[in-house]
Amino acid sequence: MSGHRRRPPQRTNGGARRAAPQKKRWIDYPRRGRTGPRRWLPSVWQVLGSFLLFFGVAAAAVGYAYATVTIPDPNPRTLLQNNVYYWSDGSVLATDGSVDRQNVTLAQVPADVRWDFIAAENASFYTDPGIDPQGIFRAVVNMAEGGSVQSGSTITQQFVKNTYLDQSQTLSRKLKELLISTKIGAGMSKQQILQGYLNTCFFGRQANGIQAAARAYYGLPVEKLNASQGAFLAAAVNEPSLIQHADSDPTARAKAKARWSWVLDRMVQTGRMTPGQRARYAAAGFPAPKKWTPGSGLTGETGYLVQLARAYAQAHDPSITDGSLSRGGYQIHTTFDRKRTAALARAVAKVRAERLDPAHRSADRDVQVGAASVDPATGRILAVYGGPGFDHAHYSDNADTSGVPVGSTFKPVVLAAALQHGAVLRPGQAPAPITPASKFDGDDGIRIKDQQGDYVTDDKDPTGLLHQHNDTPQRWGYISLRQAMEQSVNTPYVQLGEEVGYGNVTKTAQSLGLRPESLAADSAGFYIGTSTPSAIRMAGAYATFAASGMQATPYSVTKVTHDGAALHGFTAPAPVRALPAAVADNVTDVLRGVIARGTGTKAQALGRTAAGKTGTTDDYRSAWFVGYTPQLATSVVLFREDPAHPQLQSLVGVGGLRKVFGGDIPTAIWTRYMGDALAGLPDTPFPAPVPLGKGTDEPGAPSPSPSATPPHAKRTDGPDRKRKATPTAAPTPGSRPRCRPHKCR
Repeated sequence: MSGHRRRPPQRTNGGARRAAPQKKRWIDYPRRGRTGPRRWLPSVWQVLGSFLLFFGVAAAAVGYAYATVTIPDPNPRTLLQNNVYYWSDGSVLATDGSVDRQNVTLAQVPADVRWDFIAAENASFYTDPGIDPQGIFRAVVNMAEGGSVQSGSTITQQFVKNTYLDQSQTLSRKLKELLISTKIGAGMSKQQILQGYLNTCFFGRQANGIQAAARAYYGLPVEKLNASQGAFLAAAVNEPSLIQHADSDPTARAKAKARWSWVLDRMVQTGRMTPGQRARYAAAGFPAPKKWTPGSGLTGETGYLVQLARAYAQAHDPSITDGSLSRGGYQIHTTFDRKRTAALARAVAKVRAERLDPAHRSADRDVQVGAASVDPATGRILAVYGGPGFDHAHYSDNADTSGVPVGSTFKPVVLAAALQHGAVLRPGQAPAPITPASKFDGDDGIRIKDQQGDYVTDDKDPTGLLHQHNDTPQRWGYISLRQAMEQSVNTPYVQLGEEVGYGNVTKTAQSLGLRPESLAADSAGFYIGTSTPSAIRMAGAYATFAASGMQATPYSVTKVTHDGAALHGFTAPAPVRALPAAVADNVTDVLRGVIARGTGTKAQALGRTAAGKTGTTDDYRSAWFVGYTPQLATSVVLFREDPAHPQLQSLVGVGGLRKVFGGDIPTAIWTRYMGDALAGLPDTPFPAPVPLGKGTDEPGAPSPSPSATPPHAKRTDGPDRKRKATPTAAPTPGSRPRCRPHKCR
């Protein structure tokens, strides 16, 4: 037995046995000795330790990434290619996008021009290590506060992105850009970086690098640029796709001017220009760039076709940008028909030569034509006529412009809406059914009522009420909507439109493919053509009638590949039901009458089944003919506009005519083109219209009488105008004010 005696357990004062001490933990969490929520709240030291640990790990990760990332080889010049555009038959339409670049040394760039870019893009360029977190933060704050758009990237970062990386906007690509920029900043001189940056920037107008930009915008070598011109080019880098049009587009010019002024202000702020020098440049004025003349290959209609295809491609694939198109490598397959495009240009040229004499008749100067031809079954844009061509300094596509009122060619839209939705002929009652046989008052100068039975007001009329007028004061009496369409009588369609309702008519117009932004505001004039859809969209709308109510959105590109790989987003739009077949076919039947015995009789020269509508606007500022067969829908618009002063002028006197109507020159162009475009195709009939049942006449229309013979006086399509009315009764109580119809109909 051992000589040691075991000590009995010690007790506390209360007699309880004392617990054995706990083993110390490395991380005291949950916290020992705390109860409730406090047990789960980390201590200050734990928070600080966690932060230091996170910071250390992050620093180690960044350090590892920096140590392992390598500067890649510059993007090889051999990857920079042309873009190729193809006709629908697979033959080459045009090429563009070849890289326009002439590299220069930094010594060739005037010092003031260099400082323009530094002041605008990266004022700390010569002192930062290649990245500038403060600059990024300032740019974000400035833009959030509504200030000028500033680049968050340093010049070094932009040089790295242009030279070594792609243009993707992924986090990994951005991190790689930051790491490479830091290495580039440590391994290359600032002069080398700035030179590389200036040679790789994209400036718009297909110009890559400052030398190409100097020639594209000012026709000068870079050595001849001054600080003011350099400020403009520094502005162009910021938004090249917009500022490249500063020579002709007022919006682009205003944007460029504001940015140019800001760059000069930055030059003063950074101490690279004195206030006196700034004042002298301001006094000299904005250094407007020269007119842009794209590549010589884009002659005739080619430029407009390429412009349409580029815009369509960019709208359907965000990765296709001005910059990526400039770098090239795209193959763009279009819907354009080579033979029909040539036939349309030929038809315009022949009619112009036959009817216009600008050398001896001043009214024939600045006369412009726009036209478009669409396949009703698919929506494929087969041909456009946008103007004489880029090579004639005409860069605006007349087929795709949206500023020319369509006049009476809008009446079929109102008729389609009425046939589908009916019309509120009596206030408080349900819409009554309407057919082409429904009769409305066709007299000149009638007062117009809205759906509530109130007279529509007009503050320009001596009576305070709207008195709608026709082209002539002829007393038509109550005539059918069919006859009113054939003879282009305005008053029945203004009253009908009011009773169908603005909402129903705009809904029908949009279902036919007319863009919402091209539709005029709610006014009586809206129903007879104050809207301004493009020729392409009008051809597409009438194509829907030709296709028995199936609407196929006009499109111009069938396939796009890049470096041999097909891009997504270019599946042909699927036709959708826009109108009941019975409605569309009845509209077609009415429009056949326009050619058979109405204002479009000159289209009978086509010698085949066709339907269409003429349109002429108030003051004769535009004249239209939109017509179709089952195989082809084509619109033609005629207007006068001085390219240097974009404002519609009167067509009075054009072609030696006192009045110019849609049934004249536009119909002649349409007929000549359609004859060539449809050569060899059968004369296909339209579907027979299904009877719509019994329609309702406007209140006040006389009951049918065997002896009643409606007037059938022929006339040339007149403008949808509103003449001054003789004073009549004062405005009735309860009449509501409405916008006065626009002068153009």
